[in-house]
Amino acid sequence: MTRTPSGRRASLDKQPHEVAAMFDEVASRYDLTNTVISFGQDRRWRRATLAALDLKPGDQVLDVGAGTGVSTAELATSGAYAVGLDLSIGMLRAGRRVRPEVPLLAGDALRLPFPDESFDAVTISLALRNVVDTEAALREMARVTRPGGRLVVCEFSTPTNPVFRTVYLSYLMRSLPAVARAVASNPDAYVYLAESVRAWPDQAGLAGQIARAGWQRVAWRNLTGGIVALHRATRS
Repeated sequence: MTRTPSGRRASLDKQPHEVAAMFDEVASRYDLTNTVISFGQDRRWRRATLAALDLKPGDQVLDVGAGTGVSTAELATSGAYAVGLDLSIGMLRAGRRVRPEVPLLAGDALRLPFPDESFDAVTISLALRNVVDTEAALREMARVTRPGGRLVVCEFSTPTNPVFRTVYLSYLMRSLPAVARAVASNPDAYVYLAESVRAWPDQAGLAGQIARAGWQRVAWRNLTGGIVALHRATRS
């Protein structure tokens, strides 16, 4: 864990206690900061995740890494029963204050507190990148998903256009921390965000990890030029 004058920043070894402590510190302004630094694209990404899950009324869906529950609330608009889970108690407390109707539970993506085959679908948005063991988390998500159930991973990825990719990486490493300083409660946490995005595998790399974790029919599509990718898969 790196501590700066303005707060904590997790390191890229992603120890759970470090990640949780960092998100505890950004919880109060997390949703606002995400909207500002993504230029409002976070809302579009949530809508795309919901559409990809193809939820029906009565389905049960688990939202891993739910943070304050803004994504969980979006899932519930389908008529499905949506449960959010997050490692950060600070994020959960912030979410419960503004969304008391959303079921939000504390838990680790590597040890999901649910029986086998509990959910019709499982999703994780902009949080898989923060888990110390990606494939172990994906296996856990498969464990709690019923046969034939769906996985959707919404995560930062690699822009496909080389010129745009260069501009985007420059924004991440130079401009994003400056923007975060204007709105975030712990702007140095967004230095970690930039570093973790740069170190994350591209679309094909993540698809390979999902398949190795036991998911079938893995596919993806790019959003916002590949800044984010939606990976979809099915539980056999």
